[in-house]
Amino acid sequence: MRPEVALPVLLPLLTGAVSLLFWRSRPMQRFLAVAGNVALLMVSLWLFVSTLSDGYVTMQMGSWPAPFGITLIADLLSAVMVLMTALIGLAMGIYSLATTGRGHEKFGYYPLMHLLLAGVMGAFLTGDIFNLYVWFEVMLVASFALLILGGERAQMEGAIKYVTLNLLASVIFLTAVGLLYGMVGTLNMADIALRMDAAEHTGMVEVLAVMFMVAFGIKAAAFPLFFWLPASYHTPPVAVSALFAGLLTKVGVYAMFRVFTLMFDQTMGYLQDIMLWGAAFTMVTGVLGAAAQHEFRRILSFHIVSQIGYMILGLALYTPLAIAGGVFAIVHNMVVKTNLFLISGITHRLQGTYQLKKMGGLYRERPWLSVAFFLSAFSLAGIPPLSGFFAKFVIVRAGLEIEAYWVTGIALAVGLMTLYSMVKIWNEVFWKSLPEDNHVPETTTPTGDDGRLLKPSLWMMYLPVMVLALFSLLIGVLAEPIMWVMMGVGDQLFEPSGYIEAVLGVAASADDVLLEPPSPEPNAEEEAP
Repeated sequence: MRPEVALPVLLPLLTGAVSLLFWRSRPMQRFLAVAGNVALLMVSLWLFVSTLSDGYVTMQMGSWPAPFGITLIADLLSAVMVLMTALIGLAMGIYSLATTGRGHEKFGYYPLMHLLLAGVMGAFLTGDIFNLYVWFEVMLVASFALLILGGERAQMEGAIKYVTLNLLASVIFLTAVGLLYGMVGTLNMADIALRMDAAEHTGMVEVLAVMFMVAFGIKAAAFPLFFWLPASYHTPPVAVSALFAGLLTKVGVYAMFRVFTLMFDQTMGYLQDIMLWGAAFTMVTGVLGAAAQHEFRRILSFHIVSQIGYMILGLALYTPLAIAGGVFAIVHNMVVKTNLFLISGITHRLQGTYQLKKMGGLYRERPWLSVAFFLSAFSLAGIPPLSGFFAKFVIVRAGLEIEAYWVTGIALAVGLMTLYSMVKIWNEVFWKSLPEDNHVPETTTPTGDDGRLLKPSLWMMYLPVMVLALFSLLIGVLAEPIMWVMMGVGDQLFEPSGYIEAVLGVAASADDVLLEPPSPEPNAEEEAP
């Protein structure tokens, strides 16, 4: 039994349940928001170290052997994603102490946050395709509840678009799971991978692959069904926006990496061109949408879409180096995108608005905040030696190696357009003087409905921002050892035999798929004439 693979799922569920028991105790809920996420980070580090050492960590729930029971499995990709999720969860737990009002806390903000983290962890660690759907729905329920906390008109409008498109994705996903089970007779992803090579009706395999691509593409906010994200992510309290920005779309991207390298790798020749065009359009539409905006969080929301294109491009190029670059882009983006949303919350606290034209002067008033924004924003644009540069460098190099020049050129151009958006925010919010018509140079009222939090709570907003900015810088400084881990991820995904053997204990070959018991071997006497 390897408890480290189950604890990242169980801990947030347990913390959320205990938070519900202390429904009327605001201090206890706030304590659990931090303490529970500290414990989650510790067990995530344990899992990451175990995976580095052993390659794969598995656990069969209820002692049912695979493929009959539910499998939890962590490879390097899962362990990296779990560790990054725990880091983001802890940052959000601390930040929320300064930004969440009594009204939101009263209606379950902290239990919902823990439930969302449990759903994300479950999606990263499950080895069962139906349970992947279940964890997606856990995330959807928790995120929808967080999105509508407060009940403002803009929140409700954004929530309707959010839940409608995500429910469509869920329907497509569940339909594909049902058809897949009818074809291969199993839901264990490692077992499916073995049976797919021996499956008949290759046209049906391609149809299923397209269905999964569409479902996960919607969840990841990829072109063309991405418009739910910029319509919704700027509407809730900033802590919720940051949590969504760092985690939710990345789960959709993770699912694409997992499914198309493990179960549908034989269809990549057919789908590669579709993915390449989808990645290109996702990058372009996202960055152009950001360039047209003049509201802090809406710019960042469109850039979530744009950066998803880079991650999908890493999968679409489909080489070990490209996959490593795509995962590097996921890790880097989880840090910097979360941090940029957190910074937008601080600027709103200080100047009372998200409109760029009404902001200014923070470079002189808050130099450390300016440095944190500079590191995160220019990392997002891919400026060396920050983390975003190395992620994009690896993807571009992988594209050049397989002579995918056109999409590589688009990726480079989108990086320049990203820099334009970040410079626009820098000039408007930090560099220029505060406009005279903004008479709120500093406000002590947080995002919430109680108005009781005071200026000293600002340090709880600064702390996670500074830590994440430093972490982004360290990813760039320590790019070589991190890239070593990413190459391990790429090698594991490109050669799924280790994953299959870790789950099933059999070699990854279609010849090992025995739908009927084998006939007994004849003995030597029977073979003699």
